[in-house]
Amino acid sequence: MRSITSLILVVLLFTAACKKAQVPTAEVNVAQVKEITLDPNSPVWDAVSLHVSKMILQDLVEPRLMEASTSETQVKAITNGTEIAFRLEWLDDSQSDLPGPKHFIDGCAVQLPAKVDPNVPAPQMGEVGKTVEISFWRADWQAIVEGRADNINAIYPNASIDHYPEDAKSLENNPQARAETAARYAPARALGNRRAGPRDQPVEDLIADGPSTLSPAPNAISKGKGVRTKNGWAVVITRPIPAGFTVSTPSQVAFAIWEGSHVEVGARKMRTGWVPLILK
Repeated sequence: MRSITSLILVVLLFTAACKKAQVPTAEVNVAQVKEITLDPNSPVWDAVSLHVSKMILQDLVEPRLMEASTSETQVKAITNGTEIAFRLEWLDDSQSDLPGPKHFIDGCAVQLPAKVDPNVPAPQMGEVGKTVEISFWRADWQAIVEGRADNINAIYPNASIDHYPEDAKSLENNPQARAETAARYAPARALGNRRAGPRDQPVEDLIADGPSTLSPAPNAISKGKGVRTKNGWAVVITRPIPAGFTVSTPSQVAFAIWEGSHVEVGARKMRTGWVPLILK
């Protein structure tokens, strides 16, 4: 009797496990939901179909990556009709989120054609006349958004600094003068360079018309959030749904992963080709 009971329990557990397991799809199916979430751990993702995207070397343009690192990324996608969100998860046993000399940062990107068209641009960052739009997440920006100071002591805790100009005692009670002084000594920010900190989003928007043509997008439209998992990273990137992308008009999407511990930066990355993007 005990043997029969044990066997039944094993069968039930196996059946439950099978029900939870997802069979990956060949394309990225975008599920329609009421609300978009930035939380990679939100239960909304549980019912969304899974696409496992195999990564390949970026060995076409300098600086090439000739040694494989990340083998795949697990992708899910949702939309509320206005925004689209991609959830990427990949294995990475080291957390690389601190900038500095010889430091390289973990990151990921989602790439879409600027125009939904059956004749898609080259997946290697587009081509002349066929622009691609890229949403790029970085682990160091995530740490800053979550409260890590964007200053020299965050990199070198033992560094001794008299003060930053905007922290002068004479400006303590004058917020406007502090802001003006901070801008004066941060020319990149003063000129509107969105890469200059402090940051309020861990994602930036870029466009490209082929390798070596990467530039800031006209507008910042993407948002994101990344969290460390037990074995790597899980990142959600949201952006407006591409114009012309409908149930009857599919598009394409591509992904890239940077693993800082493998000295990956810029063109040195693991990537995918185009993957069909279908609105369910």
